[in-house]
Amino acid sequence: MSSRFIIAENAFSGLKIIERRRIEDTRGYLERLFCAEALAKAGWDKPIAQINHTSTTCRGTVRGMHFQHPPNAEMKLVMCLKGEIFDVAVDLRAGSPTFLKWHGETLSADNGLTLLIPKGFAHGFQTLSHDVEMLYFHSSVYTPETEGGVHPMDSKLAIQWPIEITEISARDAAHSWITDNLHGVKL
Repeated sequence: MSSRFIIAENAFSGLKIIERRRIEDTRGYLERLFCAEALAKAGWDKPIAQINHTSTTCRGTVRGMHFQHPPNAEMKLVMCLKGEIFDVAVDLRAGSPTFLKWHGETLSADNGLTLLIPKGFAHGFQTLSHDVEMLYFHSSVYTPETEGGVHPMDSKLAIQWPIEITEISARDAAHSWITDNLHGVKL
């Protein structure tokens, strides 16, 4: 059988766009969400440590931009199970040629795309529809002591959110603005 995933490269080292290939028939479809052997080719090199499922009810909501510092730096596989989002990864890796640059990708229940986000990236998204459900696979467990975040509206990032922001949590709005003292996450 052919691969259940199509893995696409982009300008960001380690950041991958993965298309999940469905097997369909009259009953519906089967879709593989994770396969250690196949995803190792995309750079996933650890066991899954945690899986999270989120629901966001309002269109225009922004969640993020979250990451974890070493030793709990994590890879994430992010997919949209219901609705549609604009998913964003920001490169915070010290010395990276794409440091403080961002990549956005539309993920939806229909398009079958997954974003593999490597260690050292901040992650967030904006809902483009109401009633969005997301699934996240993490290579490390959430650890509050090593959590980090950057403000999703930071002008130094200049993320082009596709629609007007309708909601953002107090926690995410309190993330730091980037200063000239930020030298990046050392992995």
